[in-house]
Amino acid sequence: MKNIIYCLFLLTVCSCEGYLDIVPDNIATIDYAFRDRAGAESYMTGCYYFMPNWGNPASDPGLMGGDDTWSMIDSWANSATGNYNCFNIKRSQNTNSPYVNSWEGQNQGRGLYRAIRDCNIFLENIDKVGPDLGETEKLRWIAEVKFLKAYYHYFLLRAYGPVPLIKTNLLVDAGINETKIYRDKFDDCIDYIIQLIDEAVPDLPPVIYDVTNELRRITQPIALSVKAEILVLAASPLFNGNPDLSGLVDNRGVNLMESSLSKKEKWDRARIACKNAIDTVLMTGQYQLYDFTQSTYYSNYKDVSDTSKLVMTLRTVVTDKWNREIIWGTINNYTTLTLPHFAVSHANLAATQPLIGPTMRMVELFYSNNGVPINEDKYYDYENRFKTDLAPEDHKYYMVTDGQYPIAKINMYREPRFYANLGFDGGFWLGNGKKVDYDRFPEDQRAWTTQMLKGKPSGNYMGLRYSITGYLIKKGSHIETSVNSAGTSLTTVQSTFPIIRLADLYLLYAEALNECLDVPAQEVYDYVDMIRRRAGLEGVTDSWEKYSNIPNKPSTQAGMRDIIRQERMIELAFEGKRFWDVRRWLIAETEMNKPVRGWNIMGEVPEDYYNLITLYSMTFSKKEYLWPIRQGELLKNTNLVQNPGW
Repeated sequence: MKNIIYCLFLLTVCSCEGYLDIVPDNIATIDYAFRDRAGAESYMTGCYYFMPNWGNPASDPGLMGGDDTWSMIDSWANSATGNYNCFNIKRSQNTNSPYVNSWEGQNQGRGLYRAIRDCNIFLENIDKVGPDLGETEKLRWIAEVKFLKAYYHYFLLRAYGPVPLIKTNLLVDAGINETKIYRDKFDDCIDYIIQLIDEAVPDLPPVIYDVTNELRRITQPIALSVKAEILVLAASPLFNGNPDLSGLVDNRGVNLMESSLSKKEKWDRARIACKNAIDTVLMTGQYQLYDFTQSTYYSNYKDVSDTSKLVMTLRTVVTDKWNREIIWGTINNYTTLTLPHFAVSHANLAATQPLIGPTMRMVELFYSNNGVPINEDKYYDYENRFKTDLAPEDHKYYMVTDGQYPIAKINMYREPRFYANLGFDGGFWLGNGKKVDYDRFPEDQRAWTTQMLKGKPSGNYMGLRYSITGYLIKKGSHIETSVNSAGTSLTTVQSTFPIIRLADLYLLYAEALNECLDVPAQEVYDYVDMIRRRAGLEGVTDSWEKYSNIPNKPSTQAGMRDIIRQERMIELAFEGKRFWDVRRWLIAETEMNKPVRGWNIMGEVPEDYYNLITLYSMTFSKKEYLWPIRQGELLKNTNLVQNPGW
């Protein structure tokens, strides 16, 4: 995208003293902005400014706000962590000053009603531009801004439930009562958001041709993929027949969750949208499931085994810049909080701060090497998983197998995605200047061994900047990002972060299709199996029949529902999806009321380190499915009703 020109935009972005920031100000400036093409383009690109900052732990609640990661609480609070506003969502959300307040734009939240206002200003004034703006280009800009307006409403809807729809801005002389607007019914919100996307799609390009200047602008595949995600959300248990939201009624007596559609009708609508998105994405010829061997930097990694190439495929699908699986992405700001210290010098001088660590529930989530849950695998030593052993020789590309290094059994006999996502004591890590497997040459280029015990470089060394859980997130850092040998500087290779990628879309379709059927059809298995095959696993039915103690699980809708959900949580781990998924599935009460556990990172020897400890006892109540509206906003607008329980 062309560099956004902010000067003119910032003149119009100032908040007015209203309830939802829907009355435009600086009218003279607005008129000036739409005198010519250049001014209008600046305003259009300014509408992108409010996009949630996905991939940034400081402001993306999916990265620090869920049960999949934990951090050194209240330590090293800075701009990189956003002073832990996202992290605190799961600890102490409140109504006086809510964390990640996207309604008003506070505490790391973007002010999305201000964003919607600016989208409306653009749409209401674009026809004033003179003849230097061509009709085709104007229609594309209108389509982009309509999509952005839809997306900003969608983010609010996903977080808060039914929200006020701001279809047009109020006049500058609007009275106080006119600004005291109501929340709209949930189905009306969905219909309006989908209407905006449908209006936008015909005038959006199928692909970006001018990659240098326009790479992150909206396309038809992006719009239709987001439409699919929205309709899956609308069909999911949180908003589809949830009795806990039936009492969300405003002061007019309007039930905001009342629906004329059946549960199955909503799922069918989602199914159609998902398939349409997939067909459109594939029709462009630009997208496919990612393969590391097709990456632009693969020539630097010829000396890795097939085992490591598969792990690299599953790891770098997120960070390989603008790879062909990413339908919509942004620039990643994840590296500095996930890349570990590999040497004492790194830990001393800290070019990176590996503060975000996976919780033990994520360690247990990944399948066994047989492609089924470890608690279902007939051949997995589940009861002794937290004990240590010496790793077998066939694990030689995953971890130390010298017959002397004790490693937790839970880290053995796991699927390739486990080793792509997680770093652990005694595990191998390609990257940070190391390019070949442990048994390859040259020796100084062999993979790092992550040493996690207290006093070791990748662990709690001198009490500075470490993972508090005893695990690391491999997926978060680009393999070519590196710290120099002195540990004084970080060479960051710019990574992408997927907002939606093809595997995500495939799993959304499998989920929607499964919910539409009484018994899973072959097509449900096919879309899940495409993801599994890429991960080096057998298909669902074969894996469960051969290895699971519940061999018939894939044959029922409920069983396949559980499988699809676990597949999503594995495939999209640490990409910010789980935070939203456990809410829309209405299982956060189960998942987020479990203790947060990890290894005893104060242990200096294996006998002490490999003891499972509770780091925090999380609590999640029904009210937390929806975010609270700040109490001060409710006092200003008495027509707004607070979400249940807050």
